[in-house]
Amino acid sequence: MSDKLLTVKLQGSVIGQNKRVRSTVLGLGLKKVGSQKELKDTPQVRGMIAKVNHLVELV
Repeated sequence: MSDKLLTVKLQGSVIGQNKRVRSTVLGLGLKKVGSQKELKDTPQVRGMIAKVNHLVELV
């Protein structure tokens, strides 16, 4: 298993986004614009980030 961590920051608002995008952002543990979360570097997390790459930033 990978011990690497990714820091993800929510840059854009989920207002006006569809339900799938909102639930993906919530699944990453991000709630408010500017919130950050450290997550394990797994293929599942990478896929979630790829789906909402227009709203998040890797720090």
